[in-house]
Amino acid sequence: MNPLQRVQMELNLRCMKILIGLTMTLFPLFQVLAQQALPLWPAGAPGALGTADKDIPTLTPYPAKPDRATGAAVVICPGGGYGGLAPHEGKNYALWLNEHGIAGFVLKYRLGSAGYRHPVMLGDTARALRLVRARAADWKIDPKRIGIMGSSAGGHLASTLLTHFDAGDASATDPIERESSRPDLGILCYAVISMGPNTHQGSKTNLLGKDPSAELVKLLSNELQVTPQTPPCFLWHTWEDSAVKVENTLEFALALRRAGVRFDLHIYEKGTHGLGLGSRDYDATKLMDWTRDCASWLKVEGFANP
Repeated sequence: MNPLQRVQMELNLRCMKILIGLTMTLFPLFQVLAQQALPLWPAGAPGALGTADKDIPTLTPYPAKPDRATGAAVVICPGGGYGGLAPHEGKNYALWLNEHGIAGFVLKYRLGSAGYRHPVMLGDTARALRLVRARAADWKIDPKRIGIMGSSAGGHLASTLLTHFDAGDASATDPIERESSRPDLGILCYAVISMGPNTHQGSKTNLLGKDPSAELVKLLSNELQVTPQTPPCFLWHTWEDSAVKVENTLEFALALRRAGVRFDLHIYEKGTHGLGLGSRDYDATKLMDWTRDCASWLKVEGFANP
């Protein structure tokens, strides 16, 4: 190597180090800017009862760091009995997914406490999946690696999309509506699954009203709606959960098994309902065991960094 080539190589290395440094320095600012709630329907959500915040479903992106990003994404449905949205089951999950190279998108869906009933919540969730898929190139996401995640009633909403998705409307003038709403995988955390005897009554009432028909109860009992086209799932629950019976998760796993759908099931003995990651504020040093098991499964599924 002659002296000129050596100087050129040193300049190239210095430029590369500067670019890497700038990327890592500017990423926190980029992430703050990215964490802005986007309305699912900028012109107004269909079926909206007003124009207040509670009437505007949104999606908040949490991108993974560029040096870790795998191109996979997960839409997150916080729990709250269809009457509220639990913060620790939204943003915290997104930050945890980011650690594994996965972009998180936290959904604010409309609630029964604001006067909404099915199918509004499912419509919001389907729209969120379509939106991420439609803008996959903007967010540097693989449109074939977009999952859904939910806890408690948010788990019911996630399981509803897992069993009630559609291929999109090819004739729609809105390009987002042309996209499929089928998730590529699901993560269900101590989820409400059934609207039958094992349901969580508060979630059922907020979703379906006080006196739903037998047909509607069956339609939204998602253990009865699994087909071979249902995406693979990671399921976890605790035996001690006294708010949402563990039978919800067990019956969904059995339905997946009967349909020949792959799943990873974990029932832990200890733990109350609503555990999330284990703490109300995100702390990567105090994560529950399920996060380790889920991260391993996400690697197998090609979503997380090896």
